[in-house]
Amino acid sequence: MKNLIFANSDYAPTRRQVLGPGMVLAGAAAINVVPGFQLLASAQAAVPPAAQKIADHFSSVKSMSGEFVQFGPKGEQTGGKFFLERPGKIRFNYDGSSNFRVISDGKSVVILNKKLKTSDLYPLSKTPLKLLLDDRIDLSGNRVKSVKEEDDLTTIQLSDKSVFGNARITMMFDPKSYELRQWTITDAQGKDTTVMIFNVKEGVSFAPDTFAIDYTANRELNTKTR
Repeated sequence: MKNLIFANSDYAPTRRQVLGPGMVLAGAAAINVVPGFQLLASAQAAVPPAAQKIADHFSSVKSMSGEFVQFGPKGEQTGGKFFLERPGKIRFNYDGSSNFRVISDGKSVVILNKKLKTSDLYPLSKTPLKLLLDDRIDLSGNRVKSVKEEDDLTTIQLSDKSVFGNARITMMFDPKSYELRQWTITDAQGKDTTVMIFNVKEGVSFAPDTFAIDYTANRELNTKTR
């Protein structure tokens, strides 16, 4: 399940498999060869105004919740519910008996498996999720690697090599409603993990402990397993 953050998977579904006819899922390995992609090679390269408008709209959504489906290695599929609050906070509650959780409190990300009694903690700043959860998604500078505008989808790929190496995040938006449809996180080996979201509600409120990380429990669990 670490694939959600670090994309250690070796499978990425096609866009047709995920979203149906007429929509193609952007596989990171094909980004530079797919016709229609605008590669932005320098900080001075112009970002399409429509793409920045979409990014600004998404940044203006300060909270949202909904359901998700995650596609991982060898095509396995998991799902559950998610909750997002800017800046930096997100929670994924996975379906199933493992009571699996991924939580970011704005500083750290914890991957919690209560069934196996494991709790892995990482700095949010070292994961591509940071670009998704920033207070404002700024498309200027070298972070933008490609933008593709289609009638039914606008695809924006971002990376920040100085922060988390060659990992990338590719976000896909509805060009009319500006709503986020899905994202793909790609690791340094070109392996993808895709998360598709649906039944999304914006401007929602959450309980104070929704994004809380129990750092004491994390230390205790990791001390016991050493």
